[in-house]
Amino acid sequence: MKTLIIVRHAKSSWEYPVDDKDRPLKLRGIKDAHLVATHIAEAIKTPEVIFSSIANRALHTCAIFTRSLEYPFEKIVIKEDMYDFGGSGLVAAVKSCDDAVATLMVFGHNHAITAVANTYGSQFFDNVPTSGVVVIQFETDSWKNISEGTTLLKVFPKDLK
Repeated sequence: MKTLIIVRHAKSSWEYPVDDKDRPLKLRGIKDAHLVATHIAEAIKTPEVIFSSIANRALHTCAIFTRSLEYPFEKIVIKEDMYDFGGSGLVAAVKSCDDAVATLMVFGHNHAITAVANTYGSQFFDNVPTSGVVVIQFETDSWKNISEGTTLLKVFPKDLK
């Protein structure tokens, strides 16, 4: 059995003239990430491995969640191929996970996050919002073999406000 926890990065700012990978989070994004992370820490088992996109907004969101989950920040695996908006890089990263890992958490970008949630989960989402979390469980022993899974949980910031 494999459990995948997918997280869309928090709301980012377009206010600064920086490269897309360097965009920071907005204050609202930081607050929403803390809100969801605090809730998730009580609702899920801490993942064994966490992957994050290289983008600042994904890493900052990941840092907020790792504090709530008491997961060591230095253990985060930063994956360049997860700086992906279609989903193929995200799926490739997930399928590359060591099969000894039962629970994997990933921090990425839309449309990839929504596409993966809808392709692999049992619940359809028009859009996974910023700071949104979807947990999918798979009846397999190998990450390479994930296909249709069961959506166990979804937590969106609006659900907690």
